[in-house]
Amino acid sequence: MSNFVRRIPEGEDRERLICGDCGYIAYENPKIVVGSVVSEGGRVLLCRRAIEPRRGFWTLPAGYMELGETTEEGAKREAWEEARARLELDGLLAIYSIARIGQVQIIYRAHLAEPGFAPGPESLDVRFFAWEEIPWDELAFPSVHWSLKAWKAGGPGIAGNPPQDPRGVAGL
Repeated sequence: MSNFVRRIPEGEDRERLICGDCGYIAYENPKIVVGSVVSEGGRVLLCRRAIEPRRGFWTLPAGYMELGETTEEGAKREAWEEARARLELDGLLAIYSIARIGQVQIIYRAHLAEPGFAPGPESLDVRFFAWEEIPWDELAFPSVHWSLKAWKAGGPGIAGNPPQDPRGVAGL
């Protein structure tokens, strides 16, 4: 087994894991999360999480991107895995930087491509909510709040972190 040590490689400005035997640098980079605000008739689709973190809280159909897929394919796959929903993507809604947990979140606007949805293996429940029915105090993550508000605002352009949390470090 290789002998990895943490040090600053020549020409760089931060510590990395480096193999003491061969010099290989094991870069640690952010994870990409892909998801969607799925809307139909002014309502949005939310999934009640069946897994940690935040089990029992509501979220968007979203999750980690897989190797070999595009962000669009990943968002559609996550909607199928979590909500058994087939989506048509309507464009990019937001890109969020969540520095405290090393994530970049890419969120699309979407609608159902075909009728029907049901809880997938990672969801306890899946429902459409009118704006005034959204369980704001039971949303799983800050970026769910941000995404829903960006969707509601409906403005041109792509939303990003709110000014009060530009690095995504505040948490819940």
